[in-house]
Amino acid sequence: MDIGSIGTHLYTMLSGEQVGSDEFGNKYYRNKTKLNGRERRWVIFKGKKEASKIPPEWHAWIHHTTDAPLSEAAAQPEDWQAQHIPNLTGTLNAYRPQGSDQHGGKRAASSADYESWSP
Repeated sequence: MDIGSIGTHLYTMLSGEQVGSDEFGNKYYRNKTKLNGRERRWVIFKGKKEASKIPPEWHAWIHHTTDAPLSEAAAQPEDWQAQHIPNLTGTLNAYRPQGSDQHGGKRAASSADYESWSP
């Protein structure tokens, strides 16, 4: 646990009230009392701290778009919705198209390729 995490965990123990958790194990909290008329909301991430690990239904609550945390029924995805995945940039699972350096930097020619002008 790093120094910032110790402070967050102490603050959570003293002033926080757990509101819920998501399918990734992240836990969501709010202040027991309002500060300057507005409640403070925060998340304790399970594993790596990455903002894109917050699913859309909790994103709305943590950014004060909705007043109440979503119910379990509201958090269930519709049949047409894809499962949420966090930002994979910088990981081994990041998207690397065929023309990227990780694939040799060569790609098939395209009709949209740049052709320099020569007089």
